[in-house]
Amino acid sequence: MIHLGIDQHKKYSQVHAMNDNGEVVFKGRLNNNMDEFIKLRNQLGDDQIQSVVEASRTWVVYDLLEKLQFNPKVANPLKTKAIAEAQIKTDSIDAQILSCLLKGDLIPEVKVAPYEVRRVKNIIRQRIWLVKFQTAMKNRIHHILDRNHISFGTGISDLFGVQGRKWMKTVSKELPKSEGELLNENLELLEGVELHVKNIKGLLREHLNMKREVEICKSLPGVGDVFGPLIALEIWDINRFSSESKLVAYAGLTPTTYSSGGKTFHGKLLPQSNKLLRYAFCEAAWAAIKSSPYFGSYYQRLRERLNPQKAIVGVARKMCEITWYCLQEQRVYEERVYKRWEGKEKSKVCQTR
Repeated sequence: MIHLGIDQHKKYSQVHAMNDNGEVVFKGRLNNNMDEFIKLRNQLGDDQIQSVVEASRTWVVYDLLEKLQFNPKVANPLKTKAIAEAQIKTDSIDAQILSCLLKGDLIPEVKVAPYEVRRVKNIIRQRIWLVKFQTAMKNRIHHILDRNHISFGTGISDLFGVQGRKWMKTVSKELPKSEGELLNENLELLEGVELHVKNIKGLLREHLNMKREVEICKSLPGVGDVFGPLIALEIWDINRFSSESKLVAYAGLTPTTYSSGGKTFHGKLLPQSNKLLRYAFCEAAWAAIKSSPYFGSYYQRLRERLNPQKAIVGVARKMCEITWYCLQEQRVYEERVYKRWEGKEKSKVCQTR
């Protein structure tokens, strides 16, 4: 067995390979392309190979290793650092440490979704980015109208509807030349972005195969067609979370905690988390408190002691917990009456259950 430790960078990777006896069979730098790794595969011979890379922003090297049957694993860089932190840090040392940890079966492994799931996740992430860009363009158009003291025309309820766009094109002729040109350019750019959003929606519908999971996520109040596929794909396999608290932590909806000397302090939300999943639940929570009596009542209870931002995070955390139960039981969300128990009445209820 050959144990391959790879320290990945943008254009190249430092590779360290050793056999079961601890003998170094390869050590060097490779460019991140297929030809370089094919040469490495041929050089290592017919021995069985396992490899490891640390989690990073791209899947370039992992995809190469997977296609060439290097049996790749992804290591959690924070846990790897805790296991084998060195005073002297170089690419060569990092690759060697990864190789040694892999040989000793000490890699803090990150569970990796199949290639097809990763490919669809790229599509939904692109859609989310386009929607954010679309919102930014609308805000810029609002800014142009505001700085020129232009108010909505009478009878226009939606500025970006058919009548609203016709009105803005008419207004652009009345503005100073530079401002009118900026308004027209932003409107054209917005139309282009909206076309891309529409096209990528069809592309997602074509390739998305997690139909049941998406249906369950979409059944939650405030989730809808945009966040339903995003939540289902980012969670991917609900069985990798042993409890609802694990999923909440993965989504970054749990505050950091410092406890010492009998005192406990809670800080900001966990920084190391799935940012897209947290974004989806928080955005869905704002819609849920308006459409769902349960989440609306829950939000009002939190607002008695928290500001709106912290209260909405509490609602998002509750939505995340319910999502875990729904996916575990493979059932859609069912709206129930929110019951609030106070004081002694709560303790009596708990005792009778």
